[in-house]
Amino acid sequence: MKAHQLRMLSKEELRNRLRELKKEIMELNFQKKTAKVEKPHLFKEKRREVARILTILKEKENEKD
Repeated sequence: MKAHQLRMLSKEELRNRLRELKKEIMELNFQKKTAKVEKPHLFKEKRREVARILTILKEKENEKD
């Protein structure tokens, strides 16, 4: 997802998406350890999306101040 799409989501939706992404990364790591990963570019994409979500969550928390 793009940053502007993520900014439209609520904090709870962002946290849920973050949990999903971390689970997907864990599954990719498991695939990497057991066999060859079909789409290795997904590691980078998932990590970047996690970083985007964490940044947006931090921005939303700072808006209250």
